[in-house]
Amino acid sequence: MNQQKSPLVSVLVLNYNGKRFLDDCFSSLLKSTYSNFEIIMIDNKSTDDSVAYTEEKYPEVEIFQNGVNGGFSLAYNNAFKFAKGKYFVVLNNDVSVDKAWIEPLVEEAEKDESIGALQPKLVSMLEPDKFEYAGASGGFMDKYGYPFTRGRMFDTIEEDKGQYNDIQRCFWTTGAAMFVRAEALKKSGNMDVDFVHHMEEIDLCYRINLVGYKLGVVPQSLVYHYGGGIISYDSYKKIYWNHRNSVFMLLKNLEGKNLFRIIPSRILLDMLTAAQSLVSFNFKRFGALFHAWFWLLFHPTMISRKRKEVKKTRTVSDKEIFKLLYPKSVALQYFLKKKKVFSDLGHQLK
Repeated sequence: MNQQKSPLVSVLVLNYNGKRFLDDCFSSLLKSTYSNFEIIMIDNKSTDDSVAYTEEKYPEVEIFQNGVNGGFSLAYNNAFKFAKGKYFVVLNNDVSVDKAWIEPLVEEAEKDESIGALQPKLVSMLEPDKFEYAGASGGFMDKYGYPFTRGRMFDTIEEDKGQYNDIQRCFWTTGAAMFVRAEALKKSGNMDVDFVHHMEEIDLCYRINLVGYKLGVVPQSLVYHYGGGIISYDSYKKIYWNHRNSVFMLLKNLEGKNLFRIIPSRILLDMLTAAQSLVSFNFKRFGALFHAWFWLLFHPTMISRKRKEVKKTRTVSDKEIFKLLYPKSVALQYFLKKKKVFSDLGHQLK
């Protein structure tokens, strides 16, 4: 790619007390073969000497220090204001990248200005023959708000045998390594700071779809991810935030007429999950589900305000969005019909 024609890519690495990950992350980033990129570490007021360590060992990395740890969304929204790239990469600190990881993403995005966001293929840092939990090879969602990926459905993680190596349109791209057009971010309203810990990127991608952009996965770009660096996968907090935020996302982004079609079914699905949790003595999951719905019931004013904000910017109807969503319950397909891998679903976006 000609250096003069290569658009600037701003790689934005969020860090909070992640010093143990920084060598793998920055050493691999600095070996990237793309000709025009900047690396910015966004530090959320770490106390583990991350900033001083980066300043000394990686002077090529620009550092932006937040005065408070306001979470994932606020940190990135602050960084978006001063990053200079045509494209941004929202990147976790617990990753290592292939040296030629940027070029395939830029090449695909430059072909089509309607592409709002892309992601690389994510494989496990510890087991590189397997997909990684957080994003695998592209994110999808059923119409009830349950996300899944090519390569990982619920707790079933596939081996990477090249079965998902095709460039494919998807509904959401992972927040562990999201390549996003700066203009698409601006039009969609950036990240929602009221989404905490989980699904911030899925809500953002939902709104990028709503303003008319396409999203996709480019598996020729490869990133290795540790995963679980902040909250373990089976923790109460993770269960709570995932359930709360997935319903919150539907409540703010669906058109009014479809709230009454989708939300009652989602309530029923969560009730089934709660009943199964009680039967199996999984009181942690039951408590997290109850907590999530309790929060939603007591925040109608916030939800109403969010809906008005989305309505002002959206240009795409639910009719078009539903074409991008899996039309059945992925949970029922997985747990009752035993469809454990993505290819079993027969779901492909055009």
